[in-house]
Amino acid sequence: MKRRNKYKYIIGVDEVGRGPLAGPVAIGVVKLKVKSLKVKTKWGHGFKDSKKLSPRAREAWFLKIEKAQSEGWLEHAVAFVSASVIDKKGLSHAIQIAITRALKKVDPVPAFNLRLSTFDLRQRRVLLDGGLRAPAQYEHQKTIIKGDEKELAIALASIVAKVTRDARMVKLSKKFPAYGFEKHKGYGTHAHYAAIKKHGIIPHHRKSFLKNIKI
Repeated sequence: MKRRNKYKYIIGVDEVGRGPLAGPVAIGVVKLKVKSLKVKTKWGHGFKDSKKLSPRAREAWFLKIEKAQSEGWLEHAVAFVSASVIDKKGLSHAIQIAITRALKKVDPVPAFNLRLSTFDLRQRRVLLDGGLRAPAQYEHQKTIIKGDEKELAIALASIVAKVTRDARMVKLSKKFPAYGFEKHKGYGTHAHYAAIKKHGIIPHHRKSFLKNIKI
């Protein structure tokens, strides 16, 4: 913790939806005030790997995150990039777009105002999961393998991304009930492949992921 004393904010970044056949990729961002985090160290007590949480547990944590935001010591946001952009620009490019958009929602000034002082930029520590990278303006950033298991800020970002994307897929399922999005959230289950072969591809499918599928 001593190493982080110079930072005013810790920002966690994680991605959800890299592998599905349908739906957007999502980037979740959580911005924590360091002073408040020191006071509220017990707030995250007992937290475990977000990917191992049940849907009900994720929803409970999401409500807890929403409450922290209402208290003013945490901010969170999710940005989506659609299947069509993934097909046109590639998944890596789409993820980078989503990272920039999500960061802009919770931290608009440092990433996009080049007149901001170097001191202000250095007050932010960005922690990212896996192979993710923040915009170059964030001088103090670190990519951490399995970061959602090691850093609370990344784990919280994973939760907001997962819960929000799942909700979007459930909403999409009401428009396209034949595909079962409310169950598999766009991932390549046997039922999803069967639905694609029977009903065809819709605009929310990633055509670049389905090149070998015979419709």
